[in-house]
Amino acid sequence: MQRFALLGAGFIGSVHAANLAAHRGIDFSRIYDIDHDRAKALAEVHGTQAVSDLDEVFDPREVDAVFIASSTDTHAEHLARAADAGLAVLCEKPIDLDLRRARETAAHAAGRGVPVMVDFNRRFDRDYVELKRIIDAGEVGAVELLQLSSRGPAVPPLSYIAASGGQMRDQTVHFFDLVRWLTGLDPVEVSAVGSALAEPRLADYDDVDTSAVTLRLPTGALVQIDSIRRTSYGYDERIEVFGSEGMAETQRRRTGAVSRYRAGQVIDDGLHPGWFELVKPTYAAALAHFVSALEDGTAPTPSLEDGLKAQAIAEAATRSLHSGRTERIEH
Repeated sequence: MQRFALLGAGFIGSVHAANLAAHRGIDFSRIYDIDHDRAKALAEVHGTQAVSDLDEVFDPREVDAVFIASSTDTHAEHLARAADAGLAVLCEKPIDLDLRRARETAAHAAGRGVPVMVDFNRRFDRDYVELKRIIDAGEVGAVELLQLSSRGPAVPPLSYIAASGGQMRDQTVHFFDLVRWLTGLDPVEVSAVGSALAEPRLADYDDVDTSAVTLRLPTGALVQIDSIRRTSYGYDERIEVFGSEGMAETQRRRTGAVSRYRAGQVIDDGLHPGWFELVKPTYAAALAHFVSALEDGTAPTPSLEDGLKAQAIAEAATRSLHSGRTERIEH
């Protein structure tokens, strides 16, 4: 049984806490948060203990793995410390908002030889897993065009925006990772345009809420990603893969599949109210994969390298957003 410590008791930490507590192969031993009262409240819910000293988190005599779900500016520090203690790590993205520091920390962790997984949880969405199987089996032929949509229901608070790194690094980065995973290819260049339409004050943070990104793959195939922070109809996410011999897509997923027929109209169930309601099951699936990898002695994925490569695309896309030019992606 793997003994886990959780770093972070905020919203996403509470999601991971529930999954840690529910997994039969995990001894959920402790929670740490800079706000000890918040850690204690979450610990009480899940029957574990809150600790106030980080030494108790990174103690290899008591802990086998740490789940880093604390604030982004602490990820690199916690990852390095866990690696030095010889602990396995499941880390929320990104490793650090600064790509140079992220690379240095990843190299440090790799040098310690500990298992590390970056929690790009959308790889564990059942529909995306099937889409990848279809691509890998050659059922659509050679991939020529991918179209991805990421459309959220509401602009996050400006306090969140200020620390997020911007739409490319915070929202669209998940889809940069999906592109790499689905195709097995690293994009070579990117062009991005965007506007602050739903919340004009985002311009004060050099950020946008509505963007369109084009990636070129080394085969010449193209990728289009539209990212929107505010819809008026719920959370909207889909992927279409066009190939030389066919097309496959994951359709917009509604809350149900019931249609109501009335005179002159058909009423269908709507979309999920937010991104979390749609992707919630993928967090548990990602954790299960990580635990299985630890037990089997295999390397968990997405890896540190996967995290860095998705971040490199996000950095180039951010440069393109500001420069108005197509930018090369340096992996």
